[in-house]
Amino acid sequence: MFRAISRASLFCLLMAAMPGVSPAQSFVLDLPLASQRAEVSQRIGVTDITIRYHRPLANDRKVWDGLVPYGKVWRAGANINTTITFSDPVMIEGKPLDKGTYGLHMIPNADEWTIIFSRNSTSWGAFTYDQSEDALRVNVKPKTADIHNALTYDFDQLQPDSAVVELEWEKVAVPFKVSVDVHDLAQASLKKQLRNLSQYTWISWDDAATYLLTEKIALNDALTYANKSIENEDRYDNEMTKSKVLAALNHKDEAMAAQKKALDMASPLQIHMYARQLQGEKRSDEAFVIFRENAKKHPDQWYVHSGMARIYCSQGKFDDAAKEMKLALAGAPDNQKVYVDGLVKRLQAKQDINP
Repeated sequence: MFRAISRASLFCLLMAAMPGVSPAQSFVLDLPLASQRAEVSQRIGVTDITIRYHRPLANDRKVWDGLVPYGKVWRAGANINTTITFSDPVMIEGKPLDKGTYGLHMIPNADEWTIIFSRNSTSWGAFTYDQSEDALRVNVKPKTADIHNALTYDFDQLQPDSAVVELEWEKVAVPFKVSVDVHDLAQASLKKQLRNLSQYTWISWDDAATYLLTEKIALNDALTYANKSIENEDRYDNEMTKSKVLAALNHKDEAMAAQKKALDMASPLQIHMYARQLQGEKRSDEAFVIFRENAKKHPDQWYVHSGMARIYCSQGKFDDAAKEMKLALAGAPDNQKVYVDGLVKRLQAKQDINP
């Protein structure tokens, strides 16, 4: 009997000492919570950001400087610590923060909020918050927002290397910017990935080279990756990638040699698609030369007639262009016929089909 009374007394004392714990909550059971658990994630480059939190409801209560007092550390949610996890180092409002999981706390005020990233991410609420455990503090300005009955975290203003994290509750939004050094992290990730099983396939090295080429960074590494791809399996694809990297490095003669080798290895369709790519790059004269050569070597392929139609169209010879495109239509596979028929109709209406 004494032991039972002691346990009941202990429970009452704990509940009295923990004002953030609802009587409906249990220390041992998984029960429905008034403030439901939520999670939101965003990837920036190769960096994952995840916020885990519980969502209290306003329910017509005065939230700011009421339910949540001004000037005091708040758990930025309900129940256990709101946490934010970064898979790589980031910048918060221009200040560096290492990768890891942090307890996310805030100090609200009418005109300025303090965002706190604590190394302690496992506590209940902010009752045992210790400033000495801060990894970073930044100050931001709140703003007026549309009504949110449930506390919400969102990612907004997405850019290739940044996003704005925004807390929204009642009629207030609190934003803070997270930035990532995407290029450095992507390059480091590539080097790591290319040490696993992907190093034994041509496509992984080619993809790595293509990424660096597209971003116009680390072109010498891109050339190394292109050569590694070719070592695994010499193909039109990686020879063409090598040609483009060499051109970007201003090695014109080597670039032309690699391009010639690539085109010698290419299928008729790959040659046609390369010419179309040149058109997209506003290099139509080069594209037309390739269209003509492809038509001479492979006159039985339906798409070479499409290439010739584009040449005639550029010369204003719409009747000849329409004739060639009709030949393309006759041989086109079913999944291309609607598209090619549309080109025929445009040419018959004397409309330009070239980019």
